[in-house]
Amino acid sequence: MSVLEKNKIHLIAKPTLEMDDEQERLLPIANVGRIMKQILPPAAKISKEAKQTMQECATEFISFVTAEASDKCHKENRKTVNGDDICWALSTLGFDNYAEAIVRYLYKYREAERLKANQNKGNSIPDNYEEESNYRSGGQHGRQTELPIPLEFRVMERGDNSQARPS
Repeated sequence: MSVLEKNKIHLIAKPTLEMDDEQERLLPIANVGRIMKQILPPAAKISKEAKQTMQECATEFISFVTAEASDKCHKENRKTVNGDDICWALSTLGFDNYAEAIVRYLYKYREAERLKANQNKGNSIPDNYEEESNYRSGGQHGRQTELPIPLEFRVMERGDNSQARPS
């Protein structure tokens, strides 16, 4: 086999390898499509191109936020990115509304996990329970003194331009 033939094989094979690498870094398209369908009417169709575009955008957004959180951890000589780091990164990058929602979710998630762990042990959570959070307190070992506002959702009809806001 000549050098030219080897180069042709290499050039033909290389884009396939790059596509496989890119597909591995993207969110699963089936999951993206499933999330997109949840907000649409049952009869609505979503094109493959729309799913791919949303897949790329969501992956890029997650990478952007995670990189910011990872940089923070690196500067603090930590190896693990946690939920508080993601909330901090969202806020730092100007996504305050997302940060606030995720802080509430993270609080509820941690509370549910503690309840589950305590039920397995046969214990109950004390009445003076406070959620630990580095995001709100700004400190490494601080305690959150302000409990999050519960999430409230409402269904918006097509053409409804009003903003859905928690009360």
